[in-house]
Amino acid sequence: MVLAAAERDKLKRLGLAVIETEARAVAALAARIDESFVHACELMLACEGRIVVIGMGKSGHVGGKIAATLASTGSPAFFVHPGEASHGDLGMIMPKDVVMAFSNSGETDEILTILPLIKRIGVPLITLTGNTGSTLARAADVHIDVTVAEEACPLGLAPTCSTTAALVMGDALAVALLEQRGFTAEDFARSHPGGRLGRRLLLLIRDVMHSGEALPLVTAEVSLIDALMAMSRKGLGVVAVVDEQQTLLGVFTDGDLRRAVDQGVDIYHAKVAELMTRGGKTVGPDELAAEALRLMETHKINALLVVDGDQRVVGALNMHDLLRAGVV
Repeated sequence: MVLAAAERDKLKRLGLAVIETEARAVAALAARIDESFVHACELMLACEGRIVVIGMGKSGHVGGKIAATLASTGSPAFFVHPGEASHGDLGMIMPKDVVMAFSNSGETDEILTILPLIKRIGVPLITLTGNTGSTLARAADVHIDVTVAEEACPLGLAPTCSTTAALVMGDALAVALLEQRGFTAEDFARSHPGGRLGRRLLLLIRDVMHSGEALPLVTAEVSLIDALMAMSRKGLGVVAVVDEQQTLLGVFTDGDLRRAVDQGVDIYHAKVAELMTRGGKTVGPDELAAEALRLMETHKINALLVVDGDQRVVGALNMHDLLRAGVV
């Protein structure tokens, strides 16, 4: 279906109006980063259990996202559906926990049903509502106001600005806790081992390097042809030239071979020691794989040798290894 130009312009105006309306709702939250916000943070920082997030409908979706954000940024948390809570899941809330409830109206029946039981457990209750006079707001140990002037929906019915405001305030709480706890990128990576950041911050070179029989090693006395055969057999695009103790003397790569051919070197009679690059770029086995990537990109090379503290060759890796490991 292809709309007329006027209808296409109308859709653009409607989309822009929603963004502008929600932006105003978010901007209004700045004034509500107050003592209630700080008190909520204090309760969650002091929590010896977990932060239990509850919410129904769209507020429940927001709550689930905030619970996931808290859990991944150093504040153990999980989401409990309030409808299921009254049918047994309330047993998931323990005395050392903190409950965070999302409800735009502050009068969500499913949450009000379990409110007396939450109070009986004696856990602190933090509520985020759009109604400061609501039952939930009055019952809370800390209430955070996420009222919005209007919804972006032209009918004023579909939760739009209200859910955005709740989401942003929840993120503000999570990030404030993250900073206060001194949560680092390495901490984040440990809770995201399957993500690219996790692999970049946790994966060590020893985890991806080739070692043992897979190492392309030759001594300085061998011919260039023998070195090329060793390079070809190992398939890393590099060969390490070492002494009898496997100490690194130099490196010969595909690039060195191309340069040798361009210079008219007799590759059938030359020794590898005559054409190798002495030393060469190396890394240690306990460095991050991301460091190997940085070196390769900086020096425009495709392979690296791995050496120990005595400059003995213990491994080798190339860009394909980093690609397979998901570091790139």
